[in-house]
Amino acid sequence: MTLQIVLNLMIAVVWMFLNNDWSFISFVSGYVIGLIFLFGLRRFIPDDFYMFRLWAMFKLLLLFLKELVLSNFVVIGHIIKPKINIRPGIFALHTELKSDWEITILACLITLTPGTLTLEVSRSQKVLYIHAMDIKDADKLREQIKGTFEKAIMEVSR
Repeated sequence: MTLQIVLNLMIAVVWMFLNNDWSFISFVSGYVIGLIFLFGLRRFIPDDFYMFRLWAMFKLLLLFLKELVLSNFVVIGHIIKPKINIRPGIFALHTELKSDWEITILACLITLTPGTLTLEVSRSQKVLYIHAMDIKDADKLREQIKGTFEKAIMEVSR
């Protein structure tokens, strides 16, 4: 991925040099030409086309922001109610993530979302123990985390 980014930047600079135009518009047009060039030659480059991974990172960021806003509203709703009716609990999440980086990102995303907290990662690094402020259905919560954060992390890292 890094090699492709550097190649794309070099193509943009060469484009600016050949046109003898050092403006931002010239750089952007050279960058787009580099994207098209690298996309056309993607089968000769051992890694996947880097824009796919950047798009997956952008989707992960948007997913986190969406979950952050929604969970903030849920937590505020619990705080505003005159009678607190929550069922806190701890549940185990079995993960398919393999690398330390992937597991760390998942644990951080869960912890940064209000109402949930990653307590511990097992020694085998296959189970995360998570505390949730309000657990109606632990299986539904597991499937929600696996279907959102874990799936998005796998798209970014694999």
